[in-house]
Amino acid sequence: MSFSPQKNFEESRHKTGYLPRKEATQETYDRLGFMSGLEVHQQLLTQEKLFCHCPAGIYNDDDDFNAEIVRHMRPTLSELGEYDGTALMEFKTRKEITYRINNENACTYEIDDTPPFPMNREALAQALEISMLCKMNIVGEVHITRKQYLDGSIPTGFQRTAIVGIEGELELPHKKVRLIQLSIEEDACREISDIGHKRIYKTDRLGMPLIETVTYPDCVNPEEVCEACNYIRFLNRSTGKVRTGMGAARQDVNVSCKGGTRVEIKGVAHTKWIPELTHNEVFRQWALLRIKKILNKRIKASSWKMFYADVTGMLRYTPLKKAEKVLAIRLPEFQGILSHFIQPGSLFADELSGRLKVIACLEQPNMIHSEELKPLPGKKDREKIIQKLQPEEKDGWIVIWGAQEDIPTALETIEERCRMAFEGVPKETRKSLPDGTTIFERVLPGANRMYPDTDSAPIPLDDKYIEDIGKSLPEEMILRYKTLKKWNVPEDVYAFLFSKNLFPMMQKITKETDISPLYLGIFFGEKLKFALHHYSNRKNFPFKILSPLFSFLKENRLHHQLAESMLPTIVAYPKMEFDSVLTAIGFKRHSEKEILARVPILLAKFTEGKIHPDKTKEHNWVMGRLRKTALGNMDLSVLSEKLKQLQ
Repeated sequence: MSFSPQKNFEESRHKTGYLPRKEATQETYDRLGFMSGLEVHQQLLTQEKLFCHCPAGIYNDDDDFNAEIVRHMRPTLSELGEYDGTALMEFKTRKEITYRINNENACTYEIDDTPPFPMNREALAQALEISMLCKMNIVGEVHITRKQYLDGSIPTGFQRTAIVGIEGELELPHKKVRLIQLSIEEDACREISDIGHKRIYKTDRLGMPLIETVTYPDCVNPEEVCEACNYIRFLNRSTGKVRTGMGAARQDVNVSCKGGTRVEIKGVAHTKWIPELTHNEVFRQWALLRIKKILNKRIKASSWKMFYADVTGMLRYTPLKKAEKVLAIRLPEFQGILSHFIQPGSLFADELSGRLKVIACLEQPNMIHSEELKPLPGKKDREKIIQKLQPEEKDGWIVIWGAQEDIPTALETIEERCRMAFEGVPKETRKSLPDGTTIFERVLPGANRMYPDTDSAPIPLDDKYIEDIGKSLPEEMILRYKTLKKWNVPEDVYAFLFSKNLFPMMQKITKETDISPLYLGIFFGEKLKFALHHYSNRKNFPFKILSPLFSFLKENRLHHQLAESMLPTIVAYPKMEFDSVLTAIGFKRHSEKEILARVPILLAKFTEGKIHPDKTKEHNWVMGRLRKTALGNMDLSVLSEKLKQLQ
């Protein structure tokens, strides 16, 4: 019976037990042993960077730079006489790192030509404030350390970082999540491109103050991970002292399953991606554990050895015609492994291809294999490959191609990843994709990547300094959540209210104008959100102008519902005076008496004009005709009641 890769993919998917996220239950995640924790990064809103006096928050276009610096990363022995695994991996890539520098926001400190300045005290105070909100124990002395960063995203090869709080706790609406620590650190460069052996960065973001909040792996399902991440981000924003917008907050998600290991999903840009990413990752690990079991039944890892043959110039497959070097590789006992399900739309062969791109710098497509779901290459090419490799029935094979100098690294990468398959789940960092799947990014850094920074003195924190910071803490997020519940504000608007930190404004407006907090919750969470999406071209809308709006309406004895008509114009032209907005929307003052005087005429028109045969439609029809005139001049709910009395 011939082997069918497509059938094998579907069968392995079924035997892995994969379910779409919507079909999975808590019982599903308990069976898999789902565990997840977070590392949430948030830029602080400061004037200067963390260890120099360059301005923070000034960004440049990709082609706006004054100079370029080229560097190559090389591994060195640690104080323990060891090489870091990530350092060795990055060295294999032979990357040429180019930094594009703009004089407006970079200096010699960032390329390690100048010692660090003292830590930015504004940033430190903000980090301490957030640590207190997280109910952490504040350290007595801040010790600055160096954390190795070997992908080139920091020109020095290390990031200066310091722990300011340890062992905290977050009270979510339905559970508590423990916190390991909160650190303050400098942000890394922004990547522009990574193709082949060349990687390009911009340095405008480099050195900006950043906090990292690290949780214990207390989340037991994907939705809890997302909820915890949102809670941390909302807590940070509640201070009003953090940056917002694309890239200002990023999170790394750590996931493991029973029998698996911690895998870090790096740089998740949107919290809404988290549930799908963590769901697929726990099943990916479960699939790798099944592969481990299959391989170890077939052959001992110690006796497994791959075989390869040079097939340069022998094959007709189009991508191979101009390749400098082409190798065919036999993988003993790997039939059914290459096409084994890993994650939606992904086979085990993709695990090999991903590492070839990152480590050997072979741009994709970089390999074909014996278990392609859509057979590649042609029949004659397959016959030549089989003739060269002489595979046995249970063997698999792959073909790789690239520059001569990259092939040794590629061979080493293939063999290393295949041997890892006998062990289960490799410790690695993976990059998130919008569809909820991940690809290999790099080897997980070792535990000894941090060491003291001898250029920076410890910073003692006296009790009075801590007490003074603690006096201005905002209200706890869980209390804000409970208050919104008490006000009966719909839960589907909470995320928008908290993400824009609009809760304090709601409290202020309610206190000063007696407007219902329920109305304000819907106004901000639904109507404002809609207006921003449809009428604004601004990246950062000045939300603070909305509080004076309601004060303006009260002072002019206009009903607050008029804000709904004014909102599109205000969002489009936030600098326009409120009087001018009223003129722009054609608002005219009318007394309640004038408005109600139109009711009998409209009722008669509905009946005589035979507007609708259903008499129950009359109320809504009349309200629709009066709404524009009444809005701002009288309460629409009062108008509705008086209309009922006149019908």
